[in-house]
Amino acid sequence: MPALWIAHVNVTDEEAYGKYAKLAGPAIEKHGGYFIARGGRYVQLEGNDRPRNVVAKFPSVEAAEECYHSPEYQEALDHARDASERDLLIVETSE
Repeated sequence: MPALWIAHVNVTDEEAYGKYAKLAGPAIEKHGGYFIARGGRYVQLEGNDRPRNVVAKFPSVEAAEECYHSPEYQEALDHARDASERDLLIVETSE
């Protein structure tokens, strides 16, 4: 079953986070993922507001999790850790 990788982000250092984004995209694509929403318009209805929201679709939960733990994504994540506050989850879809 396909899966969605959903990130809610508050960027605190634009320059460093830009380095993350530049490396994360290719890592996600390498694992079969592609972006379906990336920083677009949103409406916060409940919970904590994080102004950057990203959704990528992967072939499976396992593919998304493998991407997260891959050396390529971890290299990208090194730039995001001190440059953002993030919530990230993977959820299996029904399609």
